[in-house]
Amino acid sequence: MSKIGKQPVLIPEGVKVELNDKLVRITGPKGTLERKLPRAIEVVFKDGQIDVKRKSNSKVATSLHGTIRSLINNMVKGVTEGFIRQLELIGTGFRAEVVGSDISLIVGYSHPVKIQAPEGVNFKVEKMIITVSGFDKEVVGQVAANVRAVRPPEPYKGKGIKYVEEVIRRKPGKAAAAKTTVA
Repeated sequence: MSKIGKQPVLIPEGVKVELNDKLVRITGPKGTLERKLPRAIEVVFKDGQIDVKRKSNSKVATSLHGTIRSLINNMVKGVTEGFIRQLELIGTGFRAEVVGSDISLIVGYSHPVKIQAPEGVNFKVEKMIITVSGFDKEVVGQVAANVRAVRPPEPYKGKGIKYVEEVIRRKPGKAAAAKTTVA
């Protein structure tokens, strides 16, 4: 039995849960999320909590049990609290600004790079920190990854766009490498 899968998902007040045949729809103050369920998994809602059960002990059902429970838990957390990813701009002349609901990045290319915000995602820029927020964890993470992919951090000077909590492994440059081989 999955340690994560057997834990119930507690539903806070103000969150509405709908279970159809193979669809879970969760509605809260921030929005509505829905997810299709695989055939091997069964979801039961009673007494203010969701229990995720597997129909058999097959390999597929076992591997999906904890995953589906975590996804449903993330849906509940998203419609109540929301999710945030923060990115940091590192580099001389690098800038970001919010234009409407989109973000415009000036990161060393000959043109500004514009990234459109999908529905339910907001951008905010303070100094050199870009904040991506929304109620769907998958979408927020993907948009943050798309922003980072515009100019990933390079290992020599660390210039680029990185997650705030990310640690860049730095490499010595050519001059440092030449000194060590001569000595």
